[in-house]
Amino acid sequence: MADTVLSMKEVELKLEGNAGLVPILNGITLDVQRGQSLGLTGPSGSGKSSLLMVMGGLERATSGQVQALGQDLGAMQEDALARFRRHHMGVVFQNFHLLPTMTALENVALPLEIAGARDAFARAKAELEAVGLAHRMHHHPTELSGGEQQRVALARALAPRPEILLADEPTGNLDARTGVQIMDLLFGLRDHYGATLVLVTHAADLAARCDRVVGLRDGAILSDSLA
Repeated sequence: MADTVLSMKEVELKLEGNAGLVPILNGITLDVQRGQSLGLTGPSGSGKSSLLMVMGGLERATSGQVQALGQDLGAMQEDALARFRRHHMGVVFQNFHLLPTMTALENVALPLEIAGARDAFARAKAELEAVGLAHRMHHHPTELSGGEQQRVALARALAPRPEILLADEPTGNLDARTGVQIMDLLFGLRDHYGATLVLVTHAADLAARCDRVVGLRDGAILSDSLA
């Protein structure tokens, strides 16, 4: 039997808007298997990023059940959720979310230090070398190109060796050529470390690289297909 690492059952998400509660996700039921690469697609406003955030416990479902690695995320307090993500999940955002006052090396080492790794900087250096940034590790984000910043963000997400990697439009702020390079790197690292990858994208060519593609519309699953 396949090993399910992410499981969602009848998940709904409603967020406060100017006119009251706005439905974002409507009864999502979805299982993701270990080692699978899953692309989430759909038009803007379909709920792709919100679904990814709920999977990572970064947004709490209004109702339904969300489990990751057999743990009920809805039952966890915020501190427990943060610890769970730190040890089991890596998240890559479209806007990089690097700390501007820290060098690339310090940005990658930070989650390792928080997790208590004694070799945080040695591991961070190795991760930056793996993404081709050995020569830029002592530079700050403002001194790096968009592609280089996304490489740092990838290195930071993968440094703790997460079982689950969540990526929200990781090439959205990059030109086409750099975007392809980042996706080659993302899938290569995923394959190397064996993580389960969930990727939000508007690009059909990027979604086509995934083992499975789930299409969303109006907060509901419209299609679910294997490659």
